[in-house]
Amino acid sequence: MSANTAVAEAVAAAHATFEGHNPESRRLHTEAGAHMPGGNTRTVLYAEPYPVAIQSGNNNTLTSVDGRSYVDFLGEFSAGLFGHSHPRIAQAVQTALTSGWNYGGESVVEKQLAARFISRFSAGGIDLVRFTNSGTEANTFAIGAALAYTGRKKILIFSSGYHGGTFVFPMDLCRWMYSGSKGDPPCRVMNLPHEFVAAPYNNLAETKAIIDSLPADSLAAILIEPIQGSGGCRPAAPGFLRYLRETANKLGALLIIDEVMTSRLGPSGALAAISASEGGEPIKADLMSFGKWIGGGMTFGAFGGRRDVMALFDPALGAAKRLMHPGTYNNNVFTMNAGLAALDIYNAEAVEALNSRGNKLKEGITKVLSAAGIYPADQMKYLSDVIEVDSFKGETKLYTGPDSAPMALPLVFLSSRGSMLNLRFSGPDAGHWHNIYYHFMLEKGIYMASRGYTPLNLVIEDKDVDMFIAAVESFLETYKMELSS
Repeated sequence: MSANTAVAEAVAAAHATFEGHNPESRRLHTEAGAHMPGGNTRTVLYAEPYPVAIQSGNNNTLTSVDGRSYVDFLGEFSAGLFGHSHPRIAQAVQTALTSGWNYGGESVVEKQLAARFISRFSAGGIDLVRFTNSGTEANTFAIGAALAYTGRKKILIFSSGYHGGTFVFPMDLCRWMYSGSKGDPPCRVMNLPHEFVAAPYNNLAETKAIIDSLPADSLAAILIEPIQGSGGCRPAAPGFLRYLRETANKLGALLIIDEVMTSRLGPSGALAAISASEGGEPIKADLMSFGKWIGGGMTFGAFGGRRDVMALFDPALGAAKRLMHPGTYNNNVFTMNAGLAALDIYNAEAVEALNSRGNKLKEGITKVLSAAGIYPADQMKYLSDVIEVDSFKGETKLYTGPDSAPMALPLVFLSSRGSMLNLRFSGPDAGHWHNIYYHFMLEKGIYMASRGYTPLNLVIEDKDVDMFIAAVESFLETYKMELSS
């Protein structure tokens, strides 16, 4: 039996079990197809053969319409950092409900949240901030500010980057862009029509060559996530971030750091944490984007940065000079109240505790991967930092420590930083393996992203982490023969 046949049979068996256990989810999904294309209004939530329909959430548990319960290891892709119906956030929203919520005017709470926000994230380079409704909006306006400030058009982005629904850059698309955009693109995205320039993530040599090939004074901005969320929890090498900072300085471009997901990884965000761990001159952004957890799970986004850049949004400048930034719900009182509570709850102590729990999960998964013989222990060092270096000219390579030699991507491996983790698969059957793993974990009572993304939330307990590690160990044992081949 070929490996491909074995994988196909494993997928079929996983789907048959899922369908047997989730008939009501199937019925609702089928009926929803009459009102939404594919029965879906959010692409990332779809998983073959159909998604679980959630009935309710409480604390760290989700319950489906089929009466099945799951420990929530997805946390709404990190927006649900506080679990379900956290009492302090619920009280904050209740306060908004009893005070009216459509003011059509400025409120006290938005000014309080802005002050708290600057105090929290100024270490990353934030002097002034403006609120939005989503991370996508935050990146839209950050890019717009960079174009207006520099008077240039080109924006450097990176392979597997995701900056919102209109800024999606899978590797195949980036390689197509790099090749000169000949023929039809390999995937269909609805990116805004900016002059994007693709570069390989973490690859200093190839990125430098791409930047050096650009016309003089054409690069407006460099946009990067310090840890790629949608791209698989892939950390940027500190040296790569420092190179981008120095390059932006040299060329007069703006460095935009997307912390929509990663701001949870340090008391002042991931960039500040990386900077502090490396020592030396702090790496600061010119502009930063935020979202997800800061609004307490409500609709939220924010962008901010250097005072001289953000000053362009001052409405007192008048129509000829200011940048317009409208938005009915930019300062909605639900999010502003919830955000104040969120920043109180997720303080520096809570950040450290959650990252420690993430490291415990990382340690456990690393142990069972090594014990399963998926890859040799001397290649994937215990609790090592996995750094992937993409290439447009060759294969993506993986490094497991500062002095390690590059290795090919294992068939299954872990990418993580703090409380953000992703068990990942590579090779031609990677998509099938992600689906098999997803369904296996559902059967173990674990809910996560179909791509394997598992950002921890504050109500996950040590016993839940132990359960997750045991489930991964069982998965590896069940499919050891197929994965080893």
